[in-house]
Amino acid sequence: MESAASKSAQLTANAAEALPAGALEAKLELAEKEGRQLRVKLGLDPTAPDIHLGHSVVLTKLREFQDQGHRVVLIVGDYTARVGDPSGRSETRPVLTPEEIVANAQSYEAQAGRILDQAPDRYELRYNSEWLDMPMADLLSLVRTTTVAQLLEREDFANRYKSGAPISILELLYPLMQGYDSVAIASDVEIGGTDQTFNILLGRDIQRHYGMAEQAVMTMPILTGIDGIEKMSKTKGNEIAIEASADEMFGRTMRLPDEAMPGWFDLLAIAAPPDGTGPRDTKVALAKAIVARFHDSAAADRAEAQFVSQFVEHEVPDEVDAFAFESSDGSVHLPVVLSEAFGISRSEARRLVEQGGVKVDGEPVDAGVLDVSAELLSGAVVQIGRRRFKRFDQNR
Repeated sequence: MESAASKSAQLTANAAEALPAGALEAKLELAEKEGRQLRVKLGLDPTAPDIHLGHSVVLTKLREFQDQGHRVVLIVGDYTARVGDPSGRSETRPVLTPEEIVANAQSYEAQAGRILDQAPDRYELRYNSEWLDMPMADLLSLVRTTTVAQLLEREDFANRYKSGAPISILELLYPLMQGYDSVAIASDVEIGGTDQTFNILLGRDIQRHYGMAEQAVMTMPILTGIDGIEKMSKTKGNEIAIEASADEMFGRTMRLPDEAMPGWFDLLAIAAPPDGTGPRDTKVALAKAIVARFHDSAAADRAEAQFVSQFVEHEVPDEVDAFAFESSDGSVHLPVVLSEAFGISRSEARRLVEQGGVKVDGEPVDAGVLDVSAELLSGAVVQIGRRRFKRFDQNR
């Protein structure tokens, strides 16, 4: 029988941290001794309807726990979404409407099922409105567990407090509410991104206050977007949705900078090609593996063939001149930037856009769309006509 130490080593292989040291191994040993499953928690606030590859990192880790026989408890934060997680933010997030929360939560569950085993003995879906819509006496009991000084140890809160930026009482409640989720579902292990370390560790303190065994903590590194710089995020326009078409998945992966590839192989648990494989072939292997995971191997082969046909054999030349552009507000007015990049008049550029004669990475820009996000153009090959190309790079 495989030892708890060996199982723990497998589970923490690509994790950022497993805290406290030895806690996960001890949990595995106890679960085996008691003949029970560990309850492994992941909380997701339904702030957007799509799950992207960044989310898949922690979902895949949950699947590894399931494959070892444990039970995943996926918590849809329909109640905490009313607060808005301030992690990594310099200001309060906008609050979603109840209708948006419900729609996004339903979308999350459906998409998570593409990664998680949703068999009843391995999976449990909970909504934290089940327990967070609590009487005032219970809320006062919860807030007694934590001091303001503890909450201000969080880097984002500390920076905002120091700068004089406002911090609402509502925001200060968020980590406590997330921590109480661990109490409500009797979490043994909680997984999250490194941006959630404070909240997850606070969950241990809150469990202890309520007389419960404290959960082990595992944090996963943050996957960068296709720009290779920023955290993958739909708001940044640098994401790959797990429900994207095979061609879109493949094409957007091929925009990833070479230096970002090792992190993607590691965090997405994809075997890298042998040493000595060239950067382009390495990226093709990565793109095909991603497509095969969320579609199938036949779709991956077709996406590769389509990409080669579109960008290698028939259209995009081997050498494409670069054009640097700037954006102060995250958007770009196409007639202006096309005029500067290709040396044509703005009226001609506008006519091309209005006639659907502009392509970005081989995909036509919708006719008449004059403004696009800077992230769409950053690192992309822009084409006008049949043989005029420029690779756009954003000055940062």
